[in-house]
Amino acid sequence: MLAQAMETLAATLKRLTAPASRAPGGLARPLADGRLECLACGLRCRLKDGQAGACRVRFREEGELRVPWGYVAGLQVDPIEKKPFYHALPGAKAMSFGMLGCCYSCEFCQNWESSQTLRDPRAGHAVRECAPREIVRLAVENGARVVTSTYNEPLITAEWAAAVFKEAKEAGLRCSFVSNGNATPEVIDYLKPWVDLFKVDLKCFDEGRYRRLMGGPLRPVLDAIGLLWAKGFWVEVVTLVIPGVNDSDSELDAIARFIVSVSKDIPWHVTAYHRDFKMEGAAGTPAATLLRAAEAGRAAGLRYVYAGNLPGAVGGWEDTACPGCRLPLIERRGFMVLRSRLKVEGGEGSCPECLTRIAGVWA
Repeated sequence: MLAQAMETLAATLKRLTAPASRAPGGLARPLADGRLECLACGLRCRLKDGQAGACRVRFREEGELRVPWGYVAGLQVDPIEKKPFYHALPGAKAMSFGMLGCCYSCEFCQNWESSQTLRDPRAGHAVRECAPREIVRLAVENGARVVTSTYNEPLITAEWAAAVFKEAKEAGLRCSFVSNGNATPEVIDYLKPWVDLFKVDLKCFDEGRYRRLMGGPLRPVLDAIGLLWAKGFWVEVVTLVIPGVNDSDSELDAIARFIVSVSKDIPWHVTAYHRDFKMEGAAGTPAATLLRAAEAGRAAGLRYVYAGNLPGAVGGWEDTACPGCRLPLIERRGFMVLRSRLKVEGGEGSCPECLTRIAGVWA
């Protein structure tokens, strides 16, 4: 039954595609040897006719790259803090939409039902056909100020996201990506007109472990974080801290130092793992480990470090504090904003006590 359902879903996803050329500046490049290079993610799959990329949902047919189009597998309103964005429109609602598939095959995926479609027969959701304007209409009706591509890996469905975001921008909404960050310079340039906020998962800081556990190299993720920041996206970085995998002092220090090398203003979220999908052995992340990771971030010089997924168990590490005088500016519990003292004028945020500028997208 699982195999039959997988075959049916595969046929549905093959039908719900469009040629990459439908989106201006589509993410495909012909090569001299006759193959097409897909530019949506850092794996840069080079496809002959009839071949699919590593994501399984982008494929070449009759000489053209076909890409996911015209459906959602998940659609709901979330607090923006759930993405997580802590320095963008605190307390705002985000209309979150997702498709299916991912360029990675992480054994510890916390969202594997959406991301591992066509890899694992247990994965996959029913899909709902829709148009971009329907997603935006629902966002406006629900009072959302942000539209977010999330749940699966949005880089591999970038053309569809851009179509949704074009409608969202016309409605005066902000747009965001919740991504593993395995991006190419080409897809970053493609998304620049449409995406304001970009969350990147930096899963560890070891090349071999990235290839073994995620199925791709680390370098494109590091390069993407630097390029996204340089090009003016608002960037927040998340590390899912997994006991025995990436929780050593040396690895946490290395991640923090790398983020500092890009900008001290990039918020770093260290979040708790729970056992899921295929990973055996690693237990849930204790609060003490998150506190140790957060302290590493602060010691490295990051101005904004957060400990997540254990609401109420990590002290003040859920709050945004002024890096100058340490006054709590935005107090949170879980995804809820309890209180904000942030001073916002002309779109800029600052501490009301010492007037230190607080980096973010506040208006």
